[in-house]
Amino acid sequence: MLIITEDLIMSFKHKTDIQIRFKDIDQLGHVNNANHITYFETSRVNYFKAVFMDETNWKATGLILAHTEITYKYPIFLEDTISCYTKVSKLGNKSFDMENLIVKTSNSEEIIVAYGKSALVCLNYNSKETIPIPIEWVKKIKQYEEI
Repeated sequence: MLIITEDLIMSFKHKTDIQIRFKDIDQLGHVNNANHITYFETSRVNYFKAVFMDETNWKATGLILAHTEITYKYPIFLEDTISCYTKVSKLGNKSFDMENLIVKTSNSEEIIVAYGKSALVCLNYNSKETIPIPIEWVKKIKQYEEI
């Protein structure tokens, strides 16, 4: 089991600021848990733009989300300032794992409010078949993550 500590933040290089929308708030006054996955997705898309620099033909080669899990630590409220950290934590043959941290800034300090882990599978959208992770993706991810 992963121990979620503030030191974990330092293992992430990519960060996306997240805008909390009024529609994200539920009757209890905090961000509904379903929105965390959308925040992860927003950060994941920004991660791919930063790492692949828009050199990927997403209409031919893409990804499907095979699994996702979230650990909630603290609620998020409309007035909070939040960001989402993203990294690739494991590379397989046809899939890879990504991890996310949602943090809120309070008194210039980042506090982890949620942790997420997802498994993404590479897919040829034309043939609808899984494929190995493109070599160029592996190179760019390893270079970006310094692994």
